[in-house]
Amino acid sequence: MDFIWNEHRNLRGKHSFLSPSGYHWINYDRQKLRNSYLNAQKKEEGTQLHALASELIERRIKVAKLKRTFNIFVNDSIAYGMESEMPLYYSEFCFGTADTISYKDGTLRIFDLKTGDTKASFMQLDIYAALFCLEYELHPDNIIFIERIYQHNEYTENHPDPSYILEIMGRIVERDEWLTELLTEL
Repeated sequence: MDFIWNEHRNLRGKHSFLSPSGYHWINYDRQKLRNSYLNAQKKEEGTQLHALASELIERRIKVAKLKRTFNIFVNDSIAYGMESEMPLYYSEFCFGTADTISYKDGTLRIFDLKTGDTKASFMQLDIYAALFCLEYELHPDNIIFIERIYQHNEYTENHPDPSYILEIMGRIVERDEWLTELLTEL
């Protein structure tokens, strides 16, 4: 007689918090497990907030003018006519999705919503800017870059130098070539 497996269809494609594939939890003490779980919950909340922000921005529905990160991000993105969750692609090795982005009259705006407490870096947005230039074959010298990170109920703005974006573009192309060569060796 064949063994009869329990089906658990509702679990297909999901991972548990205490997942065998993320086995490091097996050695956590109570406090580390607690911190890890709470961090995972914050990540999930961040994912949900990003989805809600995207929906509101796509529908051009402004939210209450409160000095809260989420509200400022949504309303600013709508005010600048930005596109939400826009993929930027160079190759199978290098692509990403900008939270919101717009390109008008030679100005590229890239805004990023951060819901966690970790201090954010503009490097992610700089790479989005480089991907934009590579994908649309535009030279950074012809673009004004405005990047914003929304976090802690305010935003921080950055204006990267075009030569820096050009340098990142070169690194993307170089790393992509390295990985392409690696694939031919395998």
